[in-house]
Amino acid sequence: MITLKEALTKNKDELDALKVEMEVKAKESGLNAYIDFASAGEGIPILIKDNIQVKDWSVTAGSEILQGYVAPYNATVIENLQAKGFSAFGRANMDEFAMGSTTESSFYGVTKNPYGIDRVPGGSSGGSAAAVAGGIAIAALGSDTGGSIRQPAAYCGCVGMKPTYGRVSRFGLGAYASSLDQIGPITQNVEDAAILYDAIASHDPKDSTSSELELTAVTENLNSERKLTIAVIDNYISEASQEIQDAYAETVKKLEETGHTIVHRTMANTKYDIATYYIVATAEATTNLARYDGIRYGKRVEGANLEETFRNTRAQFGDEVKRRIMLGNFVLSAGYYDAYYVKAQKVRHLITDEFNKIFEEADLILSPVAPTVAPKIGSNHDPLEMYKSDMYTIAINLAGLPAISLPVAKDAEGMPIGLQLIGKAFNEQAVFDGALSLEKAVNYIK
Repeated sequence: MITLKEALTKNKDELDALKVEMEVKAKESGLNAYIDFASAGEGIPILIKDNIQVKDWSVTAGSEILQGYVAPYNATVIENLQAKGFSAFGRANMDEFAMGSTTESSFYGVTKNPYGIDRVPGGSSGGSAAAVAGGIAIAALGSDTGGSIRQPAAYCGCVGMKPTYGRVSRFGLGAYASSLDQIGPITQNVEDAAILYDAIASHDPKDSTSSELELTAVTENLNSERKLTIAVIDNYISEASQEIQDAYAETVKKLEETGHTIVHRTMANTKYDIATYYIVATAEATTNLARYDGIRYGKRVEGANLEETFRNTRAQFGDEVKRRIMLGNFVLSAGYYDAYYVKAQKVRHLITDEFNKIFEEADLILSPVAPTVAPKIGSNHDPLEMYKSDMYTIAINLAGLPAISLPVAKDAEGMPIGLQLIGKAFNEQAVFDGALSLEKAVNYIK
């Protein structure tokens, strides 16, 4: 598949032919990455995760409860894409309501990893990552609440970027956890990620959390020769598998050889990140999903009375969504609100402060993305084990920071290993510069 940069040179006829090629390849691939081949306008085709509103498209967030819903408007990111010569093309599969790390909870079935069809592609943006890695999409948009762009990108050997919270409008994004969600690009390389990021980033008066800080395009200022100070978190890496630890150590060595300054630091145990994230995220999720009751939103399943209609309708949620709704209701309930939710918000501030302290002397932080490579489909039956797979990504969302995942190596079975670079809030330029330098240093071969 041609890169996004190469697609910018194509004319209308060539792009139309490319859309046909993408649809054919997607159907033949058997990855179940695309769940619809709708197109919205002319331009370079970008695959869209199924929780981002595209006018006149069926948008279902991978859920049975939204079957039949047709979006009446465009998300701001779609308006931005169209204004820059891009076109929304195709809906990507995802975990239901973005709740999952494997794309196994989708109403449409499991998406497969192009590096091994018996492996998950990660989640929740697994369809987006699998399509880009499998050569059936030029680039894609995903959403990242606790790593849902970066982790599938790492599992699938492509690049995934989460912008600073507030840098990209959330208007038109199906809400999971409103203080954590952020839309971002999944691409074949770092430069393409910068191009797509520049296309979607903007201030948006329709989004009350949208930043009004000055926005400067990163693509025109990309500099792979820039020398940066990069912090490595020594106590984090011990949680990862040996192959990821080895890839991490080799990557640090290559960064030093490239001329970057490496500083060694420690951070609090990741167990605090996991506990804090799943309290905050599920509390916000249960509030956001309360609207799907068969009366205001969602597909209605009639009952003998109002209560039964409510129960029948919400029974359409999948197991993982129900699990998180129950947990969210628990932490917000009387008697537990102070003990769990309020305490989690306090720890969230401590996590942010800890990052800021490191950024007083470092430009970036290098971290694993996940503790293992992509697991096999159906292998993870314990929800708590799945939650642990987010240990390296969720703190970035809690702190609202930008981060980018890119492949650096493969394990003995040929599965991709990804690492992430984390930056200061609103310093996407350093994140992309560091990533471009790292991409050249590791010279990852697909």
